[in-house]
Amino acid sequence: MSEDRIAQFREFNRFHTRLIGALNEHLLASDYTLPQVRVLYEVANAPRKAPPSARDLGEALGMDTGYLSRIVTGLAEEGLIDRVPSDGNAKRLALTLSDKGREVFKGLNDASAKEAATMLEGLSDQEQRELIGAMWKVRRLLGNGTNEATFILRDPEPGDLGWITYQHGRLYAKEYGWDWTFEALVAEIVGQFAKTYDPSCERCWVAEREGEVIGSVFVVRQDDDTAKLRLLYVDESARGLGLGRRLVEETLRFARAKGYKRMILWTNDVLVSARRIYEAARFELLEEEPHHSFGKDLVGQVWGRDL
Repeated sequence: MSEDRIAQFREFNRFHTRLIGALNEHLLASDYTLPQVRVLYEVANAPRKAPPSARDLGEALGMDTGYLSRIVTGLAEEGLIDRVPSDGNAKRLALTLSDKGREVFKGLNDASAKEAATMLEGLSDQEQRELIGAMWKVRRLLGNGTNEATFILRDPEPGDLGWITYQHGRLYAKEYGWDWTFEALVAEIVGQFAKTYDPSCERCWVAEREGEVIGSVFVVRQDDDTAKLRLLYVDESARGLGLGRRLVEETLRFARAKGYKRMILWTNDVLVSARRIYEAARFELLEEEPHHSFGKDLVGQVWGRDL
């Protein structure tokens, strides 16, 4: 492990500690410490029908049992937390907020939200999205390690179309060995879409996760009755999220709403994962033809389905 990386990791921890005021004796200009506020938060946000015990809190927060017990006892002595025997187990004390506890927590929660808003308001909308995305990424990498489906679908913004073109060229060169002429084709399709875009019957969806573009798809007009799905793209980092299926579902929903009667698409037989998505969406293979493109011998395919 690089010593420089370890040092940078520790530096970020020190920065975050200062940022949230974890070193202060009290949090949010209140009479309570950070651990006390966190315990109140967990109790306040627990399911009403399943209030936690001290042991539950200790497991959820990773806190020493004795330390947590002293915090809970202190909050109970101040009248903020009630400890009530659980139904069917008198030895298990369920923790809930008292009326005073709910009032105190509301004040703390409002102050925390205001503090967060103050930090965010100096950032542009794009910077806020990048920051929140980076936070999600930290949680994913250092948390439970699962590939959470935390993506959003939105309309394209400046810079997206160029990024989509680049990502297509990069991905297909890496995974299929296609040359730069494929990227040129994507650029032509994207450029034509932008030049002749008709919002009444065409659309592009951009998938974003953690502030980064991870997928996209286009629907363009073929004729009055036929919509064409183009350039379905899912980044390798986003596989397993169901993103490809979701993007295709959005195109079908849009096409139906706009009155199209059928949808078609063109792909190649080597794109097995994409073909599985189309088959799952009830597309059928209509025709195929060998061709030499992008530096490879391929079999082009036309798929379609009624709407």
